[in-house]
Amino acid sequence: MPRIVILATGGTIAGAADARSHAGYNAGQISAAQLVAAVPGLETLARIGTEQIAAIGSQDMNEAVWFKLAERIDALAAQGDVDGDVDGIVVTHGTDTMEETAFFLDLIVGTSKPVVLVGAMRPATAMSADGPLNLLEAVLVALSPEAAGRGPLVVLNDTIHGARDVTKTSTTEVQAFRSPNFGPAGFVSPNGVVFFRPAGPRAPAYKLPPAPPLPRVAIIYAHAGMDATDVRAAVAAGAKGIVLAGVGDGNASRDAIAALADAVMQGVAVVRASRTGSGPVMRNIEVADDACGFAAAGFANPAKARVLLQVLLANGISSPEAVQTAFDGPI
Repeated sequence: MPRIVILATGGTIAGAADARSHAGYNAGQISAAQLVAAVPGLETLARIGTEQIAAIGSQDMNEAVWFKLAERIDALAAQGDVDGDVDGIVVTHGTDTMEETAFFLDLIVGTSKPVVLVGAMRPATAMSADGPLNLLEAVLVALSPEAAGRGPLVVLNDTIHGARDVTKTSTTEVQAFRSPNFGPAGFVSPNGVVFFRPAGPRAPAYKLPPAPPLPRVAIIYAHAGMDATDVRAAVAAGAKGIVLAGVGDGNASRDAIAALADAVMQGVAVVRASRTGSGPVMRNIEVADDACGFAAAGFANPAKARVLLQVLLANGISSPEAVQTAFDGPI
């Protein structure tokens, strides 16, 4: 029988509250073993192992937990555990920052074995909790041979998403996740796991630094009436990189763009992303990227652009040309 290891980090899927409440609850209260026990028949699909990596709401997710997850996933995939080889890994996680964790793992984890992140929009103690079915489907995806070689996947509400494109788009809906640019990778049906397309190319994994933290990268949100204040504050606070969550095609006011160009002259890496939620940010269309020394994020949203820029800087990649090459690749 195949073996799946579940790495638990907390989140709403492990939240506890009055059964009548979907809103007021404490995240990360239910252990990994309790989550597994709440899914009838899970043990008939695979030999299930559990490990508690953290017990936090994902608003408190941090780089220390990211490092633990990446190191443990690579170790389990390569060496297995005391019960033998591991065929797939499932990570339970809060939904608020799940897309950032999934993308970080996509950049760092080198295994081709299935890695699946799963969460819930309702706490474990709520009526009609969505966590148990989501966990069952995450295990089914992790057991699918077609899930191999795709990098980390996100599974919620019958839908499979790739780490590169997935984003949370609703504060309360059960169907809270979308892949706005490329669409979902597949779905889980009563007949099994279905992928819409074959696995695509993946960039080589970046090296994980010896220990956190990653270099400081600020996200600055563009808006009407924007001046240079936020950019200057980020530089003064020691930011090694800045991601602009720009209007439209990653744009901002003339004062803000000028301040960002000044930041580049001070050695700060700058990437333009868009606050719109979908569509690519393109070079040298509305902003003179070559002249200013900026990189364009392409399809990466601001949160993911920040993660990639942090990883690049941690690997000594900081020139505008090298940063742009990374964003242009199969991230």
